[in-house]
Amino acid sequence: MQQQAIGKAIGKYRWTICGLLFFATTVNYLDRQVLSLLAPELSREFGWTNTDYANIITVFQLVYAISMLFAGRIIDKLGTKWGYIWAIIIWSIGAIMHAYAIPIGESTNSLLAWVGIAAVPASILGFMISRAVLGFGEAGNFPAAIKATAEFFPKKERSLATGIFNSGSNVGAILAPITVPWIAIHWGWQTAFIVIGAVGFLWLLFWAWLYDSPQKKLSAEELAYVQQDGEDVVVAVDAPVEKVKWTRLLAYNQTWAFVIGKFLTDGVWWFFLFWLPKYLQAQYGMEKTEITFPLAVLYTMTMFGSIGGGWFPVYFIKKGYSPYDGRMKAMLLIAIFPLALLAAQPLGDISYWMPVILIGIGASAHQAWSANIFTTVSDMFPKKAVGSVVGIGGMAGGLGGVLISKVGGALFDHYEKLGHVQTGYTIMFVFCAVAYLIAWVIMKALVPKYKPITDL
Repeated sequence: MQQQAIGKAIGKYRWTICGLLFFATTVNYLDRQVLSLLAPELSREFGWTNTDYANIITVFQLVYAISMLFAGRIIDKLGTKWGYIWAIIIWSIGAIMHAYAIPIGESTNSLLAWVGIAAVPASILGFMISRAVLGFGEAGNFPAAIKATAEFFPKKERSLATGIFNSGSNVGAILAPITVPWIAIHWGWQTAFIVIGAVGFLWLLFWAWLYDSPQKKLSAEELAYVQQDGEDVVVAVDAPVEKVKWTRLLAYNQTWAFVIGKFLTDGVWWFFLFWLPKYLQAQYGMEKTEITFPLAVLYTMTMFGSIGGGWFPVYFIKKGYSPYDGRMKAMLLIAIFPLALLAAQPLGDISYWMPVILIGIGASAHQAWSANIFTTVSDMFPKKAVGSVVGIGGMAGGLGGVLISKVGGALFDHYEKLGHVQTGYTIMFVFCAVAYLIAWVIMKALVPKYKPITDL
């Protein structure tokens, strides 16, 4: 009863902001997953190889990675509200562009031919351009969301808030296989891109209405609660932000711990997101709505990982650990769970549900890991640098995803020609299983104890 009274006195508007971040992340992942769900159908229609598909998704990942470096800087400069608005406008346009990929590819090939550059198949080129626009816009999501979390939550609640909004990626991943194949079957694959892409514009209305600076939206009690850590004062939404040079940020081990952690583990999630529909097709002959239920189950599992992972460090923090040290202890335990992936292929002959469940455990662990690794940035850096550091780490994670996709495409084509594509997936699952433990060891070596940055 006393806790309820305290909660009421403090106020809960910060959780409204968390809800907005959750829905934005849901839309983000809905838009990026449409292509992977339609990949088997599009590959047949346009004659794509695994390498062709890898090249298309690599463009998204590469543009996303490079844009993440600048997205953090742009978000820091524009402020969270307007940075998010521009990000979702751009990525929603990019998502819809996929429906017109063939005309885009044909017109671009004409331009390339005019300047003497060899043509690329129109379907591949058109989808590459659309993925590039999508990747550029989507790069703004996590820097803006993490910055909003730093503005509206005290340190002890940030991993939970991050876990909640990050679970939007799981909801998006669940909704996508439920909606996209059905829309494609009834109205065509172009309509799937248009309908899903348009959802982002609806979210914009609520963001413009509900988001403003903490000083304007929070009660005095809730604002004091948010600022209990004695950090730099939360600035107004449109106030200019002091720039912090990337060269200064790269001088800190804390930055490199985040960068390496993202580089080694983000690619695992990219692999799950972009390759699982093709994996189920290649190994079990499943297509279209046949993959709906297995993928929905798998990504439902990841919701528990995301929210549970955000809560987990609180257990250690309540025992007296600093937020960072509590997070690192939680992340070590989380890093053990992906080892379940080592059994995915050996047990796959029993039923396709065996790899689906084991991959679900690994994907859940990734989301728990992600909720915590993002929050290490706001634990150690002042708010004015959070967006930039998240952007640098996001670029590293995107480059890790590029590497995984290119290697995966080559591996799957190679072993498919040998009549045993399963071996290629086995190799990828082994890397996914051990990546988190390797990342944790390196992060811990770089930052053994909690050490906030105070000289920026």
